[in-house]
Amino acid sequence: MKITIIGTGYVGLVTGACLAELGNDVFCLDVDQSKVDILNNGGIPIHEPGLEDVVARNRAAGRLKFSTDLAASVAHGDVQFIAVGTPPDEDGSADLQYVLAAARNIGKHMTGFKVIVDKSTVPVGTAGKVSAAIAQELQQRGNTGATFSVVSNPEFLKEGAAVEDFMRPDRIVIGHDSTAEGLQAYAAMKKLYAPFNRNHERTYWMDVRSAEFTKYAANAMLATRISFMNELANLADQVGADIEAVRHGIGSDPRIGHSFLYAGCGYGGSCFPKDVQALERTARAYGQELHILRAVEQVNNNQKHVLGKKVVARFGENLQGRHFAIWGLAFKPNTDDMREASSRVLLGELIARGATVAVFDPVAMKEAKRVLALDFNSDESILSRIRFSESPMDALQDADALAIVTEWKAFRSPDFEQLKSKLKAPVIFDGRNLFEPQVMADASIEYHGIGRSILTKS
Repeated sequence: MKITIIGTGYVGLVTGACLAELGNDVFCLDVDQSKVDILNNGGIPIHEPGLEDVVARNRAAGRLKFSTDLAASVAHGDVQFIAVGTPPDEDGSADLQYVLAAARNIGKHMTGFKVIVDKSTVPVGTAGKVSAAIAQELQQRGNTGATFSVVSNPEFLKEGAAVEDFMRPDRIVIGHDSTAEGLQAYAAMKKLYAPFNRNHERTYWMDVRSAEFTKYAANAMLATRISFMNELANLADQVGADIEAVRHGIGSDPRIGHSFLYAGCGYGGSCFPKDVQALERTARAYGQELHILRAVEQVNNNQKHVLGKKVVARFGENLQGRHFAIWGLAFKPNTDDMREASSRVLLGELIARGATVAVFDPVAMKEAKRVLALDFNSDESILSRIRFSESPMDALQDADALAIVTEWKAFRSPDFEQLKSKLKAPVIFDGRNLFEPQVMADASIEYHGIGRSILTKS
């Protein structure tokens, strides 16, 4: 099939590359010439395991092309995926300007029937706005022969495992209407996703608004589980319980399960914070308050300060002359995404109290330099107090303590004797509960986890 992907960001690039991998002829459009140049020269603008190989293989085979040519992109695809960004607006609602601009551009150039797929995460009712934008452009052109149908096909990709998630989906959600054009769109989408359903049916067909709602509901549920466990972890710290033991105890109940029950220093990224806010904003537009989600957001915002509070409780409010090591900068492993990352909050608090910091992340160092320059307004007097280290052990040199913010696999089994020799004192603040308190106590390491008791050597 001939497919057009509008937007070569995280969702668009993964979608385009994976659909090309299945034999489709895919045209990826982006307005950013520098990004298109990177892709045409064999690179990719994001870090996602396995994606670079898929892109290179399908570019070489001629099934995947990248361009800024808008007219050519509309002419190419019978199915047009809109996969542009929907950043949060000032009031927390999803900003649809890029989605609607893409829709208008399709309307300006289309000549025959098109299936328009909302792949971006958009609020309930967006398909109607997209349809109206296209129809308005067609009306202005006086083109009554071109027809279309807008469907919702939300993505459920985890950063760091997106290629696997796309190629082996646990579900495919598609919303369409029951008009004649909607039934044409149904047939096209069924054909497109047929390779994923050979083993068993993974597609959930529904109306458009329900499909739009499903994406937000899924992310809101996952965010709720994380904040729930973080709130319990903070209480566990007070009562002397071990949240990891609690997690195993409740996760064994099949009605609850083990997924997304890990306590830590808060969630970040491009999805959960933005989507929780957008769903709250949608509810308020209909005169309803989502009290649970408001609490989820507040708990998460507070949780990002927990590591900083633990540091202050141990070393005092004034951190002048103190030096700390931070392992992990990205919001999660296997990505260089720094959006809403907990590391940014901790760095801000340590710097504000006068400390210097050495940081290390396996893949996010370049992105971290860019983001932190923005966070600190390119103030060299502040940025000079942050040292970007060559390795995890290099970051530890002469630090008063280590704080772990991202649960990279490379951090799970360090040489603890070497670690102790690098630190001024053996103190670890573990924001992801990578280590066992008793193991740390036996190694004579002072250990501060999230919801885990501090033990002394047995």
